[in-house]
Amino acid sequence: MDDITTNKDFSKILNSLCSPNSYKKVMHRSNHNVPMPSTKIMGQIVEMMRAIIFPGYFGYSHLNLHNMKYYLGTVLDKIYHQLALQIKRGFCFSCNHNKTVCTDCTNRAINLTDSFFKQIPQIRHLLSTDVEAAYLGDPAARNPGETIFSYPSIYTLLNYRVAHELFKLEIPLIPRIITEMAHSKTGVDIHPGAQIDEYFFMDHCTGIVIGETCIIGKNVRIYQGVTLGAKSFPLDENGNPIKGIIRHPQVEDEVIIYSGATILGRVTIGKNSVIGGNVWLTRDVAPGSRIMQEKPRKMNFENGAGI
Repeated sequence: MDDITTNKDFSKILNSLCSPNSYKKVMHRSNHNVPMPSTKIMGQIVEMMRAIIFPGYFGYSHLNLHNMKYYLGTVLDKIYHQLALQIKRGFCFSCNHNKTVCTDCTNRAINLTDSFFKQIPQIRHLLSTDVEAAYLGDPAARNPGETIFSYPSIYTLLNYRVAHELFKLEIPLIPRIITEMAHSKTGVDIHPGAQIDEYFFMDHCTGIVIGETCIIGKNVRIYQGVTLGAKSFPLDENGNPIKGIIRHPQVEDEVIIYSGATILGRVTIGKNSVIGGNVWLTRDVAPGSRIMQEKPRKMNFENGAGI
């Protein structure tokens, strides 16, 4: 191995990689000399949020009525300073100003961190309802704590509910980083812009997709492999998808959607409906409906005939 020498084409390869035509679409130039948000730090922030929302289950486990206030206060202080910095980096990442210094990004980051912190009690409330929905919706759950500590649905929903509050504050990049962390771990892809009401449960969880403009009501349960997606993407005059249009389903209260169902476009699934497994829907469903697949048919094939 000591005889290894630099590849003779090294200089040629390097020059090719440094060519503007090679990197112009994939290189990020730091704005205002501010680095990009750190995915490592964002991961730490989310885990600290998990300890705040579910004290004793995550973070410091020896909590009691005497030390909880001190512990949560210390963790909240860490979250505040780290999150404000990452939000600032997110603004600078998206900023088009050509200034070398931008105090506006710092001030906005502090103000929006303040606004986000006011929503933390509501985030805990919503997640407490999700825990109850998971416990009541899964006969295998022995107690609510089991769902908090081990269910991918609760893990994913904490990331989503934190990211959604940041998304509503129009903070760039950071919300998507947070939801994609859960996506990479659980296989559930929830856009931070989706609106999901209380008592939501994803049984088995894996492979679920919930698009940006979805609206999901109260007490909704969905199973693995469900897609709440867009049917098509209208294009602008240059042939590029038009951003920000409403294009995903609306699911009303008390709906159950079984595994593998695909629901596309801005359709409404009415209250108290049940959507069966592997159903494909691109139309509205009236309240109280039961939508199932056609019954299997027995068919015989002879002499090489088949589907």
